[in-house]
Amino acid sequence: MDPGSLLLVAYMMLFGSLIGSVSGLVPGIHVNTLAALLLAGYPVLASLLSSAVCPSMLPVMVAAAVVSASVVHSFMDFVPSVFLGSPGEEDVLSVLPGHRMLMGGKGAEAVACSAQGSLVGAAAAVVLALPVHLAMESGGWETLQRHIPFMLPACLLLMILSERGDSAPRKRAWAVSLCLASGVLGTVTMFGSMPASAGMVQAGGLMLPMLAGLFGMPALLISLGAGGVPVQTGSALPTVDSGPALRGLVAGLAVGWLPGVTSTAGTVVASLGSPERTPERFIAMVSSVGTAATVFALVTLSVAGRGRTGTMLVVSDVMGDGLRGLDNPHFALLLLCVLASAVLGYLLTVRAGAFFARALQGRDLWRLNLAIALFLCVLVLAVSGPGGLLMLVAGTCLGLLPSAAGVGRVHLTGSLLLPVMLFYTGAQPFLTGLL
Repeated sequence: MDPGSLLLVAYMMLFGSLIGSVSGLVPGIHVNTLAALLLAGYPVLASLLSSAVCPSMLPVMVAAAVVSASVVHSFMDFVPSVFLGSPGEEDVLSVLPGHRMLMGGKGAEAVACSAQGSLVGAAAAVVLALPVHLAMESGGWETLQRHIPFMLPACLLLMILSERGDSAPRKRAWAVSLCLASGVLGTVTMFGSMPASAGMVQAGGLMLPMLAGLFGMPALLISLGAGGVPVQTGSALPTVDSGPALRGLVAGLAVGWLPGVTSTAGTVVASLGSPERTPERFIAMVSSVGTAATVFALVTLSVAGRGRTGTMLVVSDVMGDGLRGLDNPHFALLLLCVLASAVLGYLLTVRAGAFFARALQGRDLWRLNLAIALFLCVLVLAVSGPGGLLMLVAGTCLGLLPSAAGVGRVHLTGSLLLPVMLFYTGAQPFLTGLL
């Protein structure tokens, strides 16, 4: 590979990192959406660069941008989760510890702990990428496939059993109800359609309003009456060691390989044996899970040719079989892009946390949160049509229940886990015809 091509890949890595920082900071814009736009613009990009770039390098350049965007997004999306009260699915567990630190004047420190967890998770996952790749190619993938239909229900059961305390039976009953109800929404999203959205979105195009309704909009609505942001006195430096992030690495490995298991679910399962007691350590662990899962999803794509996330599906569409094999130079190049973008993500996230802490302290954010909620409605209407808006309303109503019932919002990840379990039972054709 000539130096000119490597330089172009580096430029695309920087471009992807910029995309990931934007999608991470702006609530409602998921990195999967921007990755899909890159895929849609791929033919135009190929025609513009065909005279200056070797055609075989174009897919690698686009893949480098998409992977880098995914990595940086996993760093930056914690910032609005803390300061604006608008979490994504992957941040929902850490919102409460992050909010507690924000109310204690340590919002920037919470963001820095998250950034450190993500950086350690990314670096450790890259180190393990080659051994894991080798193990999976040597029969591990076939063994895992045979056990996936049993591992997914076990993960769901462990999530339900994570509800403990004096009122555990009541909480677990709520957990089962929330898993089933969100599973219905997820099944409609993945296998069916909503009225007034036909022709506007393809299969799975309702994912944006569903996830925004279940996780983003309820937090925004609850935060409208939360009052102002206290004066921030904490430093913008991490105050945890690498231990929690390395614990999260194990959960990230599972999330990267098991379909339907989200970072939130993986964190809950990983925390059952020995939960992290302090907000700083818990935030670092949760962040490590999400970023490590992004790296291991790339390994999954290289071994099995299957994308576990929206961004990896885009990489699969662009690269085809161009990533298969342990000795593939393109796979190694993308791992280098992961490392470089992780360092950029760390620096950008720490600085963004410090900036938000200075800019928002002492302010009542109800107008800003209301504006974000309205922006989400407009975005959903533009992307998914009136049917998507209906899905957003349904998801929001369901997303408000966990806080009212006093249970974890993690059970709403049944919206992803249950449809995947149905897929593995062979029920997808029947459900598609029914819906």
